[in-house]
Amino acid sequence: MQPPGRPRDAYGGRVLDQPLPQLPMSGDSASAAPEAGHVEPSAPAGLYLHLPFCFHLCHYCDFFSVVAPAGKEAAHQEAFTDALLQEIAEAAVVHRLRPSTVFVGGGTPTLLRVDLWSRLLDGLDAAGVLDDVSEFTVEANPETVTADLLATLRAGGVNRLSVGAQTFDAGGLATLERHHDPRNVARTMKLARDAGFDNLSLDLIFGIPGQTLAGVDADLAAALSLEPEHLSVYGLTYEPNTQLTARLRSGRVRRVDEDTEAAMYGLVMDRLTDAGFRQYELSNFARLGAGRDLRCRHNLLYWANGDWLGLGPAAASHLDGHRFRNVPNLKRYLAGAPRPPTEGHERLEPAERVGERLMLALRTDTGAPPGLLAEVSLQQREHLDQMTDLGFLKETAGHLCLTRRGKLVADSVVAGVL
Repeated sequence: MQPPGRPRDAYGGRVLDQPLPQLPMSGDSASAAPEAGHVEPSAPAGLYLHLPFCFHLCHYCDFFSVVAPAGKEAAHQEAFTDALLQEIAEAAVVHRLRPSTVFVGGGTPTLLRVDLWSRLLDGLDAAGVLDDVSEFTVEANPETVTADLLATLRAGGVNRLSVGAQTFDAGGLATLERHHDPRNVARTMKLARDAGFDNLSLDLIFGIPGQTLAGVDADLAAALSLEPEHLSVYGLTYEPNTQLTARLRSGRVRRVDEDTEAAMYGLVMDRLTDAGFRQYELSNFARLGAGRDLRCRHNLLYWANGDWLGLGPAAASHLDGHRFRNVPNLKRYLAGAPRPPTEGHERLEPAERVGERLMLALRTDTGAPPGLLAEVSLQQREHLDQMTDLGFLKETAGHLCLTRRGKLVADSVVAGVL
């Protein structure tokens, strides 16, 4: 079995930096969902903004993004910013939007023009959205980061960057069709430090076709040399509708075998633990000993199955057990603003929500607490007992947690509770 790859959300796209795993859809749940387009007012603890623009579609990525036709980038970005600001203004009122965390993903958020970033940040501030925010993260592509942009983000309240390194090997980046110079990662980190950022995260991918254990070790060494506060390290996943999967099927690339990929994941866990990082979730590591909690608070909200609101095309939301997303279509999003069309409306039944909470809790190092375990069904309990007998789960202070063996096959372990 393979080690866990990048988690998925309920709709097959990214919610944030580390999205939710795919969840089943039942007829009963779907029939109980509110009327599409109608969402009860709420006060979500988190806000996600989706900025869909990219200058190139990476071959491994199936997240919603848009490459604007040559010469039309400016018009696309301006129209999008206008629509997003309208959606923000309405959401601030309807949902009493005073989140504690904000995360901006994409796409490539740092591709948005600096003047439009200024407008967006000013609009968030004017709507009162930033009043209670303690963590404000923006995803950054090393090829599109400038000192001017970072100064604008920092002045506008952004206090955390998630930098997409993926790998420091030029050949690995070429395989992924990831268009950045690995040397620009260090440049981006320095520019961010100079701009006043003291909370930086790096994204890495392992299991890239042609990659070796030595290559993974070299990537980890390069990442650690940049002294990030946080690392997200994912096993490569082959999503159905991507160019990378098409190349796999045609034999143009060969995936890393499962035993080697498991060894890579083991190396990641050992190397980062030895370097003073806490593995607080299957793919996420926060530096210890800094005098503050450097775990991503926004992602912690996801793994606690909290409430968040997603704005922008394809952005997913979870409000009081009700899940939905804006349609993944820029033209329809722009035409529908300030009330963009939504889809995928679903409200889970209580028993299904227990399974979802259990699945998410088991991904974390704190595991499933006693109160949650008391709510599981007989079938779920039998699965948990079986996984414990096999050495994939263990009890620690009343919490049920993955063992090291369990982490290597975590997708299979957690899937059995749904």
